[in-house]
Amino acid sequence: MTVTQVRPAAPPARQPPPAQALPARSGVPGRIRVLTGVAAAALALLFAAVAAGAAVAGDGMRVIGRDAGPQVVATAGLYFGLSDMDSQLADVLVMGQGNDSRRQAALTRYEQQRAMANRALLKAFELAGSDQAERRTIESVLDGLGRYEQLAARALLLDAQSGHPAGPPPTEVVRVYREATDLMRLVLLPQAYNLTLESGTIVRRTYDDKTVMLPALRWAVVVAGLLALVCLLRLQVYLTRHFRRVFGPALVAATVLTLVTLVVGGNVLGRDLGHLETAKSDGFDAIVTLAKARAIGNSMQGDQSRFLLDKQRADTYEHTYLDKSQKVLYREAGNLDTYHTQVARGSDDYLGMLGLRLSVATGRPALDAYTRFQAADATFRDLVAAGDTGEAVTARLGPVREAFDAYDKELTALADRHQAVFERAVGQGEAALDELWRLLPYAMGGIGLLLVAGVWPRLREYR
Repeated sequence: MTVTQVRPAAPPARQPPPAQALPARSGVPGRIRVLTGVAAAALALLFAAVAAGAAVAGDGMRVIGRDAGPQVVATAGLYFGLSDMDSQLADVLVMGQGNDSRRQAALTRYEQQRAMANRALLKAFELAGSDQAERRTIESVLDGLGRYEQLAARALLLDAQSGHPAGPPPTEVVRVYREATDLMRLVLLPQAYNLTLESGTIVRRTYDDKTVMLPALRWAVVVAGLLALVCLLRLQVYLTRHFRRVFGPALVAATVLTLVTLVVGGNVLGRDLGHLETAKSDGFDAIVTLAKARAIGNSMQGDQSRFLLDKQRADTYEHTYLDKSQKVLYREAGNLDTYHTQVARGSDDYLGMLGLRLSVATGRPALDAYTRFQAADATFRDLVAAGDTGEAVTARLGPVREAFDAYDKELTALADRHQAVFERAVGQGEAALDELWRLLPYAMGGIGLLLVAGVWPRLREYR
């Protein structure tokens, strides 16, 4: 019997697990999508930072250059116009008979300043927008101005009927003028100043906020831009290593555009910060200071006429003149005679409202004009002290007025120069922002399309 031995069957050959390569192939597109998403998020942060910075800078330019800033200038002009109305009225009342041409000139200027004050009030009302408190103040000034004009008209009528010589008018004229000037100095001028103060507070608050926010947003642009560049470079390096190819042109272009966006965005925000500082410091602040100095100076020369007009209040008007002079240009002096001496002597230490704006910024013309005005005032007061009322009136309406007009002309010229600086800074800042807002959408769309164009072909290879 033959026994057949059956060989055991050979075990089947081991097959390599087919799934080993699949995780690697499916992980590459996932990694690409993650890197692309991170790069897109970084780009979104960059664009958001640039847009936020542009919005903040634009808001600052709008408030300082178009809204509250011009309103401050308008209300400062209102203060000057109102004070000049009262000064012209005092001039007319102290002239008396025999000064018809000067009287008519003063009345014409009174009407011009009245019209200018009304225009300034209307402009301030328009710029006030929806601020009801500010609108009520403007309406109150309008009402008070109407009452002042009635009193002024009555004083002029009584003065014309009296036919008095040069010098103080009759008691009834002085009484009516007192009522008018008290209304102007104690009610209308403080209200006009409050309008300027409120708008100036808005400007200062806006400037302080923007000068804090803009540098922070500029740094945010730099950080977000560098992060976006790092993400784009990381994505390109990953694609190059896994696909053994050179850098893709689309991603290179996207990186270059991102760098351009970073540089342009940071540069525009930096320039706008500089324009904002120039508009505020060298433009707005100087304009407002000079406008207040002009208004105070105009009120000073009005006090000269009031000094002649109202004998009972002469000492008060002399002290008021000294106080205003000290605000314009400070000198250590306890009385007006000492102040005149100190101003004539000169000094390198320029204090007061104008400070260095009178000396350095103008090369001394305005300071010299102010010195001549104070010298004319000293001569005028010597005539009053000597009892030469007619000569004092002639000096007040002649040399003193001419000296003041020359000084005021220098301040106006200086204010015009600062106004040009202000408008140029605001215009340049707004122009830079307009260009940025026009270019930003194209940059966003272009970089987005280039990013997709650089990644999409690689992802298609896995389909």
